[in-house]
Amino acid sequence: MQGILDAAHAFFDGLTSVHWGPLTLAVLCHLVKVAVRTRAWRNIVQAAYPQVNVRWRSVYGAYVAGVGVNAIVPARGGDVLKLYLLKHRVDGSTYPTLGATLIVDTLFDTVVASILVAWALAFGLLPGLDVLPRLPEVEWLYLLQHPRVAAVVGIAIVVLLGVGLTWGSRRVADFWDRVRQGFTILRKPREYLRRVVLLDALDWSLRLLSIYFFLEAFGLPANAENVLLVQVTLSLATALPFTPGGVGTEQALLVYVFKGQAATSALLSFSIGVKIVLTIVNVTVGFIAILLMLRTFRWRDHVEADRASIERS
Repeated sequence: MQGILDAAHAFFDGLTSVHWGPLTLAVLCHLVKVAVRTRAWRNIVQAAYPQVNVRWRSVYGAYVAGVGVNAIVPARGGDVLKLYLLKHRVDGSTYPTLGATLIVDTLFDTVVASILVAWALAFGLLPGLDVLPRLPEVEWLYLLQHPRVAAVVGIAIVVLLGVGLTWGSRRVADFWDRVRQGFTILRKPREYLRRVVLLDALDWSLRLLSIYFFLEAFGLPANAENVLLVQVTLSLATALPFTPGGVGTEQALLVYVFKGQAATSALLSFSIGVKIVLTIVNVTVGFIAILLMLRTFRWRDHVEADRASIERS
């Protein structure tokens, strides 16, 4: 953690050396990427509720609000807010269906991210299990170092999921029908390719372009391989979100995969700098959306009240 604090201090000290043109372009690409991504999610939700006019602005607001909360709250807490906000803006929608649309929304991401991770592993660009325990700041290493504890955690997660799904199916007779409803667009391959996959591909193009401009802004080698490596570290850092934005894991992996290309301080400054910039952008846009949609920043009160009303019904 001290290394991260030192990198943050170095980032603020070195603001004068940041190239503001590429930094601005990186932020613009990020904002456009989010807009494109929400169009894809809107199309998935619309397919699940064809009788309702699903407004893109509602989907966009719910999405950026969730992203803003995820930037400062661990364990993807913002995803709960996404579902809450959208449920109250799509007539007749249910949490099981909207939750399923989020799964559909991540299918393309999962495939592409898995391919990139496989590529990095195949060429030895990522640390192996023998190296991981020696990397600092990787907050999920405890499970790798204690397989018995990892097994218990895994079993507990499976049991909790089973109990939750059983509870849901008992409380709601058509629970599984509602879940399947969220996958409606997958039963129309052409529509899925045209209205989701193409947008997801554009989303990824903008994502990689944003990384390219961030590398340029911080004076690091901006080539295709480095862009992909940064994306791999981002994917791995968010796979187990025990900290907000996967901070810690991402920095340790970046130092490893970029070894020999730049000084450790420069790499940490880049990583923390990108994290700070995107956190400021995401939190600002997200909390503006929360204020406009809820008329307050106390979003937890709304979520808890909604949960209590569901439990009483």
